[in-house]
Amino acid sequence: MNILITGIHGFVGSNLIVALKERHSLYGLDIITPEKEGVINTFSWKDIDPASFPMQNLPKFDAIIHLAGKAHDTKNQSAAQVYFDINTGLTQKIFDFFLESSAKKFIFFSSVKAAADSVVGDILTEDVIPTPVGPYGESKIKAEEYIMEHCALPTTSPFGDSSFQKEENKIDLDKQVYILRPCMIHGPGNKGNLNLLYNVVRKGIPWPLGDFENRRSFTSIDNLCYVVEGLLTKDVASGIYHMGDDEALSTNDLITLMCEVLGRKPHIWKMNKRMMEGCAGLGTLLHLPLNTERLHKLTENYVVSNAKIKAALGIDKMPVRAEEGVVKTIKSFLN
Repeated sequence: MNILITGIHGFVGSNLIVALKERHSLYGLDIITPEKEGVINTFSWKDIDPASFPMQNLPKFDAIIHLAGKAHDTKNQSAAQVYFDINTGLTQKIFDFFLESSAKKFIFFSSVKAAADSVVGDILTEDVIPTPVGPYGESKIKAEEYIMEHCALPTTSPFGDSSFQKEENKIDLDKQVYILRPCMIHGPGNKGNLNLLYNVVRKGIPWPLGDFENRRSFTSIDNLCYVVEGLLTKDVASGIYHMGDDEALSTNDLITLMCEVLGRKPHIWKMNKRMMEGCAGLGTLLHLPLNTERLHKLTENYVVSNAKIKAALGIDKMPVRAEEGVVKTIKSFLN
């Protein structure tokens, strides 16, 4: 297949190149256009400007993977409009190009944060009514809505059942559109939250929140690449799909795995929950690093169902176990 990948120089894009280059012809679309091994050519965003239609200088693509976006700024230092300009605006632009192109498949990388900032209940499924919090999740759901305005994707009603949009303005049924909502993606080369926690563990700083047994879903980059390959090559129904590893892990699990890789004994202190919550409350009043909001984020449950995507691909389990993927990521931090 001829595949166009936006944001090809990012973490996920770089890994997709490695996973797909042997079987497909890959092209890039990015804000920078240097040569990249495994990529035939990288175009700039102006090359797909509507004023350029018909775009005779571009090859005919079979599929488009839209990765480009503004990542979640956990320090909350980015202006809200930047998220909408990039996450919503660029999605609209590339999806309009997809509608005009010969491409038959479109994969949009959204986020579980477009569905929910916190999980209500035991597990987050595609049936949830989206309630994003903050400009990152809100800009992603706006992008999803734009896509769903133009094609027949299943939508969720306020009553939780699924229905299909079939208005006359929807795209032809010979095109397939996938909105992929991964939870936290990690792997070698990624400098995300796992790296921050690793640096705390590496310095020998005890973890005082061991009394909180939270469970969180993660997405191994290897499992993610496997799913993308499946969406490209199999006849999977258009729709919204959540993405995560099969097993959820606690923060205590992560710290234990990190210590195993480092060859150390984990220092997990099970400080009393009520006492830590009191300390966090005091931290909120005194503007200290540990406050109520941060304690909640560090200890909350966020388990994401991957049952729908596995059923669509016809598999019983993901190829890489959660622990295996995390250990691979941690070992990359040693280099």
